[in-house]
Amino acid sequence: MLLTGGPKSMGCAIVVLMQARGAQVVTTAREAADELPPGVAFIRADLGTREGTESVANAILASHGGVDILVNNVGGSTAPGGGALALSDQLWEDALQSNLLAAVRLDRALLPAMLDKGAGIIIHTSSIQRSLPLFDSTLAYAAAKAALSNYSKGLANEFGPRGIRINTVAPGFIESTAASAMIRRLAEHGSISDTAAREKLMQSLGGIPIGRPGKPEEVAELVAFLASPRAASIHGSESVHFPLPGMQLLAVTA
Repeated sequence: MLLTGGPKSMGCAIVVLMQARGAQVVTTAREAADELPPGVAFIRADLGTREGTESVANAILASHGGVDILVNNVGGSTAPGGGALALSDQLWEDALQSNLLAAVRLDRALLPAMLDKGAGIIIHTSSIQRSLPLFDSTLAYAAAKAALSNYSKGLANEFGPRGIRINTVAPGFIESTAASAMIRRLAEHGSISDTAAREKLMQSLGGIPIGRPGKPEEVAELVAFLASPRAASIHGSESVHFPLPGMQLLAVTA
């Protein structure tokens, strides 16, 4: 199994759970982290670049001949607050590279080996922002995730008949490292406290009935289920994880 963006927060939670359930896990990111469990292989690479994705794909093909499970989890936003007019061409480019094209490139590189075996699982981590964009700071990220969800659906339609099961997970507000950094940026931009910025973010999403964001470990459970034989008939779905008003954890299969 290859999981991108593994050393931090939600990715790390997925790595820990999948390894505990018997998977041989390889993960990748720009920087290594101390919290990865022993036995997890790490490839250092910047997947926001063509060269980075190529180096990871080449390493996986050379050492393992491919993977049975690919979880495209890398992504995030470093954009400042200030709305759409604060987003430069470079910020848009960065968002598209890390949140869309990294997955496209890795899929394209690793799909042929899956097709040769007639089996494989690909999971894309999108975001609830693909339909509920936060224009103040993450519009480019939201647009890239919307494109990823659309791309994933098309990929599922093409390769499902050939044995490749492809699904998308769209987390809502998860208390992750990236979310904490975004809260700090919103607080600085609005000259408010982190607590006030966190509450403002929850309200901008329409409120969260249980009064808290989701946890990385909760998303990891969903990913592990979709990667397991228990989800053998779930294909082409987008599972929305975290309940907002009128929403529940759901998976709608195409």
